[in-house]
Amino acid sequence: MGSGLPKKENFAYYRNVPLVDRWYVYIARCSDGSLYTGIAKDVAARLAAHDAGKGARYTRGRGPLTLHAKKRCDSKGEALRLELAVKALNPKEKSELSDSESFRSFARRVRIV
Repeated sequence: MGSGLPKKENFAYYRNVPLVDRWYVYIARCSDGSLYTGIAKDVAARLAAHDAGKGARYTRGRGPLTLHAKKRCDSKGEALRLELAVKALNPKEKSELSDSESFRSFARRVRIV
């Protein structure tokens, strides 16, 4: 008997967006203290790729990277728009997005979510 809720493997809770369509905007702190912003479906795998030298050119030689913040988006387009808005911030403003509430509030301010 089912509970009437979608299966966890097929749907994300709280929204009817399949998990495979979820994208994340992430901010990573490089070992030199700089911040890098990108998008990925699997943030942990993307950070591992950066650390292995297979990520963006900017992060090569700046590892290891640590996750500073991430924000879930419902589509790749939404993630790309939010990434662009974050990249337009200065480093101090970017570092202020370290907790999920401030990242959500920033996304609302730029009308991404």
